[in-house]
Amino acid sequence: MSAPVTVTHTHGERIVVAAAGVELLTYVYRPDPEAFESAKPYVHPLRTLSGRTVTGYRPSDHRWHKGLQMTASHLSGQNFWGGNSYVHGTGYLPLPERIGRMRHDRFEPLSPGGGRVTLDEHLTWIENGGREWARERRTLTVHSVDTGAGTWALDWTIALTNVHDEPLRFGSPTTAGRPGAGYTGLHWRGPRDLTGGDVLGPDGTGGAGEQGAAALMGTPGRWLAFTGVHDEVDTRSTLVFAHAPENAAADHPSHWFVRSEPVPTVAFSWAFHEEFALPPGEGFAYRYRIVVADGALDREAVEGHLKDW
Repeated sequence: MSAPVTVTHTHGERIVVAAAGVELLTYVYRPDPEAFESAKPYVHPLRTLSGRTVTGYRPSDHRWHKGLQMTASHLSGQNFWGGNSYVHGTGYLPLPERIGRMRHDRFEPLSPGGGRVTLDEHLTWIENGGREWARERRTLTVHSVDTGAGTWALDWTIALTNVHDEPLRFGSPTTAGRPGAGYTGLHWRGPRDLTGGDVLGPDGTGGAGEQGAAALMGTPGRWLAFTGVHDEVDTRSTLVFAHAPENAAADHPSHWFVRSEPVPTVAFSWAFHEEFALPPGEGFAYRYRIVVADGALDREAVEGHLKDW
């Protein structure tokens, strides 16, 4: 059974999207006071229809992990991920002069209607010295709220244009020399109680815990599902991370960055294995879908949720 979607906007701070009596997501866009954590908008909390929280915020192991957020770990010598920066031959160093930020500029008028709502945002990516490097058009659409199935969907689109006078070079710790650390792009950090969750891919690969995550680390794939068990209650939640069909034709194909332990995390990495350059005046675009579900979803159920995607 479908349910209407409502929006509450606290201007200058956040937008809350709710359905069926549950605040499904909070999009926080006010300036972040911790510059070292790469100030930028983020989604937290993200919840299932039963109200289970499925994002983590500023965990003690990585304070710059904030729910669901767009990132760029290595961008022309700058860090739009937050926290320590990886330097080959040395390791991770606190280099505050490398930390960039994303500035919220404005929203297009909100127009919620019935079973869906879209947040249409304009942002600017700014390097540490204050120069504007990129313009972004971002949309988040909440839809397909199904109270019977206990599922709903979030579509996240990014369209980025280089406004710098030099090419922007997108990379990751792996392209900088650290194997198996290709994190960058749209990143999800799960709550601590989902640590050790199971990972599933479209061809049946994956499995339990970190062994399942390791099987999909650095691989391409149309979708990836992460299922974990919550503390205190005997229940599971599943998040499905999926690429839109056109993402497969991108000039720089994506690969999964996924861990189950020591932290639950998934990223749509656009520069896992290889760095790429975006010339001045040019842009790129991606569309993603995240299905948030109560319970554990098997391969058939995941495909059913993505059949029109």
